[in-house]
Amino acid sequence: MTDTTAQQQEAEPSPEQVRRGRRTALLLFAIGFGPMIFATIMYYSGWLHPETRSNHGELIEPPVPVAELNLQDAEGQPLQARFGPDVTDAKWMMIVSADTCGDACEQLLYLARQVNIALGKNANRMGRAAWIGTVPEELQARWQEEYSSMERLSLAPDAEPAWPADVNPAESPRILVVDPFGNVMMHYGSGNTGKEMLEDLKHLMKLSQIG
Repeated sequence: MTDTTAQQQEAEPSPEQVRRGRRTALLLFAIGFGPMIFATIMYYSGWLHPETRSNHGELIEPPVPVAELNLQDAEGQPLQARFGPDVTDAKWMMIVSADTCGDACEQLLYLARQVNIALGKNANRMGRAAWIGTVPEELQARWQEEYSSMERLSLAPDAEPAWPADVNPAESPRILVVDPFGNVMMHYGSGNTGKEMLEDLKHLMKLSQIG
């Protein structure tokens, strides 16, 4: 009985070991994700570089968790499963959203594709997807040829579209930008140019090496 009790005591970490383990975990988290958090704060607030902060897209303040969009991939997996500090290969993502895909929607599909390519060495850090309520037959017929790398998303079962404030795909299509932590943090419309988007995204990726 005494031996069993002694073994249990040896197996249980001491309070000091528990505290040391927590400090180590916090240090590892700070090293891994501190730069991303710091960069995001800098970008949103303009701290340390107020004279150079000039985003062309519309910031979503506060950012909206991507889970609130109620979107899933072709295999039925929730989109939010791709993001977060526990996901080692989390990427940035552009999501084209539109109820129906007319000329303005196609313009944004094209814009997202070209901007992604123009990111050059950072192109593989950015994913692109589309949620389109109704895709015209003519576009559906050439989707594979022109937008094969544009993933198609759908609404989760029994879910309603839930978009950030000032984003209404029923009125006008938008490109939403999601960061690797799963925050929908910026959006663009047909009034934005590829040069403007590229400038914003390059700036964000320069500030953060996460994703």
